[in-house]
Amino acid sequence: MPLYEHVLIARQDLSNTQAEGLIEHFSTVLADNGGKVVDHEYWGVRTLAYKINKNRKGHYAFLRTESPSAAVQEMERLARLHDDVMRVMTIRVDEHKEGPSVQMQKREERGDRRERRERN
Repeated sequence: MPLYEHVLIARQDLSNTQAEGLIEHFSTVLADNGGKVVDHEYWGVRTLAYKINKNRKGHYAFLRTESPSAAVQEMERLARLHDDVMRVMTIRVDEHKEGPSVQMQKREERGDRRERRERN
């Protein structure tokens, strides 16, 4: 079955429990259509790069799923119709990486970043 990663952005005026409830809601939508959620993370309230529907911040949620494409299309359709969801992004991946996502890792754990070279 194909592997997907989804990022949901919900309105900033929701409570944390309501935002996490959205994760559960869309997890059940996927499960009802033959998919399953492998892992999910709640990233919290973050500042947006630009205003979306007059909002400057949003609740971010991340889902790793193993679902047929029909289940993903239905989940995205319902997310677009949901009043609390501002944006949804879904990408298909070859494999799920173990451990927390890059957003949840500490800066020291993110891996080798090259130092900037000094210009001569």
